[in-house]
Amino acid sequence: VGDGAPTGNYGYTNSGYSVYEEENERLTESLRTKVSAIKSLSIEIGTEVKNQNKMLSEMDDDFDSAGGLLGATMGRLRTLSRGSQTKLLCYMMLFSLFVFFVIYWIIKLR
Repeated sequence: VGDGAPTGNYGYTNSGYSVYEEENERLTESLRTKVSAIKSLSIEIGTEVKNQNKMLSEMDDDFDSAGGLLGATMGRLRTLSRGSQTKLLCYMMLFSLFVFFVIYWIIKLR
């Protein structure tokens, strides 16, 4: 270092040290670029996971409310079927069957 050797290579110009150091710098920069890409990708994945979890939570709430509505409807049907209103229940079943066939016919014509 003090003997007049160039200061940029630390005195290792003849041994090939500078070649190895340059390659290490190039590999380090390549690794830094890849790590940066992986970091941004993992951040994007985390954001997507949060959005998907939020959507799943909202769907769960919707299914719970639909289940409650369906349970209330089934309770009303049970109450209706226990009473002496079997004629009304038959009319409801026939109406439901009629609506089903009308919808089936409309879909079939398309």
